[in-house]
Amino acid sequence: MSADVQTPDQDETKPAAKGGVLTVTVTEQEADQRLDRWFQKRYPDVSYGHLQKLLRSGQMRVDGKRAKASERLAEGMAIRIPPIQSDGPAESRVKFVGDADTALIRSLVIHQDADIIVLNKPAGLAVQGGTNTKRHIDGMLTALASKTGEVPRLVHRLDRDTSGVLVLGRTMAATRALNDAFRLREMQKLYWAITVGILKPADGYIDLPLSKQGEVYERMAEDNDGQRAITDYRTIDQAGRRLAWMALAPRTGRTHQLRAHMAAKGKPILGDTKYGEDADGMADGLLDAFEVSEGLHLHARALWLPPFGNRTHETHVTAPPPEAFRKTLKALSFDLSNELADEPIPNMREEHYRARRDRESKKRR
Repeated sequence: MSADVQTPDQDETKPAAKGGVLTVTVTEQEADQRLDRWFQKRYPDVSYGHLQKLLRSGQMRVDGKRAKASERLAEGMAIRIPPIQSDGPAESRVKFVGDADTALIRSLVIHQDADIIVLNKPAGLAVQGGTNTKRHIDGMLTALASKTGEVPRLVHRLDRDTSGVLVLGRTMAATRALNDAFRLREMQKLYWAITVGILKPADGYIDLPLSKQGEVYERMAEDNDGQRAITDYRTIDQAGRRLAWMALAPRTGRTHQLRAHMAAKGKPILGDTKYGEDADGMADGLLDAFEVSEGLHLHARALWLPPFGNRTHETHVTAPPPEAFRKTLKALSFDLSNELADEPIPNMREEHYRARRDRESKKRR
């Protein structure tokens, strides 16, 4: 019997049978690869979306701990694999996409080339499926397959209620390079948000660790023992003392990071019912007074991707804001042509410490 399977009476090359759980130990030959790639090699007839659900729910674990798809495996790691419902043979797993969803997903494309497809995701449409989510981006990707039949792959996510730039890898090589770029934080992101309240100073950074609070509803909150989370920000414009148009650049990728950070600073994002329901202005007629749109005002505006493969230059993509966001900008007399809106935000934390070192150096002189 193979030494890398600790549960007898199970064939390690097959998905775990209904009611059974496998614990598989990573071999020397399997080490130094991502968890999702390891899984898809062993279980090619199980969709990537289903793998993500297993990881998010904690059913699949590495060395007894929750894991991410991007986690690098090492020899000897023990991977818990729960009972899996197969999606059928890989060659027959091509999903049918109806005419309406085909038209929708194709209408969202704002950039494509040999390596990537970029979508402008609408607010309200989930990126991946879940228990009560049957309609999602991942389920429509077959409609964007290449002439050779290769279906593009997700490389990152946006919250259901966040709109904007969503990048897909068109080939396995491109997907691998993009995954690495996101993991190593080699790309730069820019979000637009309307906040309830004005941050001081107008430009700066937020460095607050976050952790998940509660078991039923996923909500992130400030926690000194949580994961470090850093967000750079710039105030583009403001409407009196109540509302601001902000540019946000997450330097880390924590769940709900931007929403949790702004709420922790007492300046939640307009329309955020999870993190800002008790904020001053969210429930006192502010929406009616300013005639702003309903819904979460958070838009993934732009992304700068580093060179990879045969690409020798940085790729910059931008997504126009949805109509509801534009309506709010107009209601608040914010100018879309404001030059501050689309400038990349420098690493404010590094600039802060560099300026402090310079001041201390001048004092010593």
